[in-house]
Amino acid sequence: MKRCLSILWVFLILCGPISFGEAVVDRIVAVVNQEIITLSEVEKLVGSLREIRAEGRLDRLEKKKQIREVQRKALEQLIDEKLVDHEVKKQGIKVTAKDVEATVDGIKQRNGMTQEQFESALTREGLTLDTLKKQIEKRLLRTKLIQYSVKVEPKNEERELKDFYQKNIDLYRGMESYRTCHILFRVPKEVSPEEVREIKKKCQKVLEKIKGGEDFGEMALLYSEDVTAKDRGDLGYFNKGELLPAFEREALRLEVGEVSGIVRTDYGFHLIKMLDRRGRTPPSFEEVKEKVRADYYEREMERAFKQFLSSLREKSVIEIKL
Repeated sequence: MKRCLSILWVFLILCGPISFGEAVVDRIVAVVNQEIITLSEVEKLVGSLREIRAEGRLDRLEKKKQIREVQRKALEQLIDEKLVDHEVKKQGIKVTAKDVEATVDGIKQRNGMTQEQFESALTREGLTLDTLKKQIEKRLLRTKLIQYSVKVEPKNEERELKDFYQKNIDLYRGMESYRTCHILFRVPKEVSPEEVREIKKKCQKVLEKIKGGEDFGEMALLYSEDVTAKDRGDLGYFNKGELLPAFEREALRLEVGEVSGIVRTDYGFHLIKMLDRRGRTPPSFEEVKEKVRADYYEREMERAFKQFLSSLREKSVIEIKL
């Protein structure tokens, strides 16, 4: 089954719109099959270099080190592009003007733009329509090469998809949310260790009452020092990651109906009860089969593409001078 998935487009769009950075002293930084890559090409690709230079907290050596690391990553990317372009020419792959026009029309439609609005947007980006078409042509050529050269053919698709689903089941659970109630004993910032111990003792006594059969909500009404006391301590639903880490960490250890031990946060001491949890049970394989298939092929295509680039490098003469 052949697919040109989003992971490939990440690579294909890296040559992106032209950027106008600060002037650099140009020199050759790599030679790929007798084609050169210059320092200006590297810097054009790396917009973050100016941000690194402007970062005043880094010392001079650290700035230089970071700039060099970013430059090397950009150079590796440009080398891959040169290798792919070389292979496109070698295989005689072509695209038509009609293909390019269809892509331009698709961009306008997705953004709801008239021709005039589209050309104005290009001007703001420092591009002309002809420049854009040349970039699109290059990307389409690369896409065709990948479609021809990178293939994923599973031996047993159903079994492999189910295996992928089981190994990556957390991808399909959806957003986990939970509902808790709590009882808060506040600990002011400027209190003595002895006062903190007294507050914790009060919290412990209430916990013992709850363990003895007292209703958690009633105890919240009587003792909680939070605004939720009037609601019997009910905090409502939160998505995973939205509450204080220390609070959430202990809350998510609880099953529905279970009460925590004493939990300390910046606000004070809490007792937590889990009221409900959602999103923990993943959908069945059949319910998400198409998404699993797309995710599986995206991963396999990424692996195959990396192997393809590796094979191109092995067959090429590459000299790096950066």
